[in-house]
Amino acid sequence: MTSHQKNILIDRVFRYFGIFCTFIGIVLLFIFIGTIFSEGIERLDYDFLTSLPSRKAEKAGIYTAWVGSVWLVVMTALISVPVGISAGIYLEEYYKKNRWTSLLEINIANLAGVPSIIYGILGLEIFVRTFGMGQSVLAGACTLSLLVLPIIIVSTREAIKAVPDSLRQASYGLGATKWQTTSMQILPAAIGGILTGIILALSRAIGETAPLIVIGALAYVAFVPESPLDEFTVLPMQIFNWTSRPSQAFIYNAAAGIIVLLFVTFLMNGIAVYLRHKWQSKFN
Repeated sequence: MTSHQKNILIDRVFRYFGIFCTFIGIVLLFIFIGTIFSEGIERLDYDFLTSLPSRKAEKAGIYTAWVGSVWLVVMTALISVPVGISAGIYLEEYYKKNRWTSLLEINIANLAGVPSIIYGILGLEIFVRTFGMGQSVLAGACTLSLLVLPIIIVSTREAIKAVPDSLRQASYGLGATKWQTTSMQILPAAIGGILTGIILALSRAIGETAPLIVIGALAYVAFVPESPLDEFTVLPMQIFNWTSRPSQAFIYNAAAGIIVLLFVTFLMNGIAVYLRHKWQSKFN
């Protein structure tokens, strides 16, 4: 066999291996979703969405959990989005490159890969104990903001970096200042990529459980939060609580809760994909 024939054989083998690996992921995903739907779809109805938690599986619902998730995501967005976008703009457009700023860039990139439970320990020490926020929505939102901030900063920088430099030079050529160029030219052009990063970061936050367990979020809450300082529970915590029960009826409840959580996550990811496609089409 010649060298050319050997390379063609390797190429063909790798192609079939890649197809095999791709189908493994797809098949496992279909098995997982099929199992969840077969167990939970019958339990999913209006009463399940509007009922309070109960010790009886047939009467238990996710009302407090999904309201708590909405509170938590909104509060997390209010804290992390302005800070993350501002930091991303500063790092990409304003700061001068030197050894310290390069070190800062590396640390921010590394923070995006830190396990979420570490942020939970950090949130427990800073927000719950030092600031005395207790097991409140505000403490949970601040903790999750730490978790998603590196993602928002990195995505903001990448979106700004993708804006053609000719746009900046044209704006400066017309006499605009740096802030005018950033706010009126760069940000509108990069908004699609920034929004995509924000939505993906928040879709990660809505499914996180480990940091909330560490800061002491409750698995059973019989009321909905009415202020940022109220105690709360969220969908992942409610699902975790049900899956730990020995009764099979609670497993069906957990499957129905997972369907709701998957729907919200897929919806947010779909919006992110749409915004990215629209943003790319605009520049193309």
